Parts: sequence; C-alpha cells; structure tokens
Amino acid sequence: MPDEHRLEEKFLSQEAEKRISEKLDEVEQIEIDVQTDLLKIVQGQADGVSVAGVGLVIQEDIRVQEIKLQTDSISINPLSALLGKIEFNEPVNAIAQIILTEVDINHALASDFVSSQIQNFDLDVDGEIVSFEPQEIQVFLPGDGKMECRGKVLLKEMGNTRTLAYTAIARPPTHSQPAMLESFNCTEGGGISIELITAVMQKAKELMNIPYFKWQDIAFSIKDIKVEIGSLILIVETEVSQIPSSLTVLSP
Repeated sequence: MPDEHRLEEKFLSQEAEKRISEKLDEVEQIEIDVQTDLLKIVQGQADGVSVAGVGLVIQEDIRVQEIKLQTDSISINPLSALLGKIEFNEPVNAIAQIILTEVDINHALASDFVSSQIQNFDLDVDGEIVSFEPQEIQVFLPGDGKMECRGKVLLKEMGNTRTLAYTAIARPPTHSQPAMLESFNCTEGGGISIELITAVMQKAKELMNIPYFKWQDIAFSIKDIKVEIGSLILIVETEVSQIPSSLTVLSP
C-alpha cells in the first residue's frame, strides 16, 4: 500500500534529518526524503534520497544559504536502515544545487578556519621561485555573470618581501564558456611583471582543471556556476561514499 510505503520512508527520512541536524552547527530548515519501502530496505536498496536545506552552518563560519540534492538509486546496509541510520554499501552519485550569498562567502573567507585551509604557493617564473602568501580577500557579486575580488598577498621574490593589493573582475567558468579575466589592477605594492602574471594565470588554469575535490567521504566537481546579484549558484556532481560522520573537518 502506498501509505504503508510512506510510513517507512517517513521514518527513515525523519531519522536522517535528525542525524544530519545534529552534525550541523546550525540549521534553519532541512528536509530529507528517503525514497524506498520495507521490501527494498530488507534487500538493501532505495530508489534515491533527496535533500533540501536552508541556512546550513557546516562550520562555525561556513554557511550555505540553500542546498538541493538528489541521489541516484542507492545500495544501503539493511540492518542499519531498519535502525534509522543510512549507510551506503556502494558509492552514491548525486547532483546538487548550492546557493552561497556574498555575505556568507566573505564571512567564511575572513574566518580562521578558511585561513588555515588556504595554502601558500610557489611559482616558477623564468627559473626563479616566487612565493605567494594570501593575506586577505573579499568577493563581490554584482551580477551579470561577474565576480569582483579584492585582496592582498605577501609576495616574496628576488630576496625581497612586499605586500601586493589588487582588484580583479572575472567571469567564472560555466558549462558553455571558459573562465574569463576582464581586468586586474594593482592598488598597492608597485605592480607585478608580465612574466609573473603569466605564471599566475597558468597556476589558476591548473587549479580550475582539477577534475574533482574531496571532502571527507565526498568527491565533488563543479559543473556550472551562475553569478547573480549578491549570490553564487553552483551545480555540483558528487560521489558520496558515506554520509560524513562529522561536518566540521575539511580535507584537501
């Protein structure tokens, strides 16, 4: 009976919502729908899981305005499922839409947590190693597909260290066009050489061509980016090995 099926789905969905909510620092709203029935649970199967959340704080300063996620069919541990816990027997593919606001992005960028994750990097500029140490960064989302970044880096080259401040306007890559840099201006620090700009652009290209990123048991790749006034919309494909046991640790 459909109503009986919904009882199993409702039970699993409510337990999943409870467990995920407990792992989040804050959550305004979260709805999880496990699409299955008792027979499929016993067989270790589910047609899929959908997640819709608003105002999710994963880390003290890491906030997601909105997320919508839908998985493919999944293979689950039947005993754990009957106890209200979803454990995957095989990796699960999912697609998600994530909305980040300008305010939340900048709050995260200014946090100690994100600062500890941002790594310095070295560039080979005509045989000389130049070191970049990010100091601060702000992102502005004026719409029309554009992002503006303002920041400072500590630049170490030729035995000298100086602070370089900059502003840049770029269009992030989408499914239909590559990333485009519209302007780059040095506002403090005396500017940089053409050779150094070329090396920076090459490094940026390498980073954008990374096939996927990994966070705990989740591998994900960004398939499309849409910039609206004050918000960034990401379409992300993921492969989830397990629902994270903790939502507060970020792994490279």
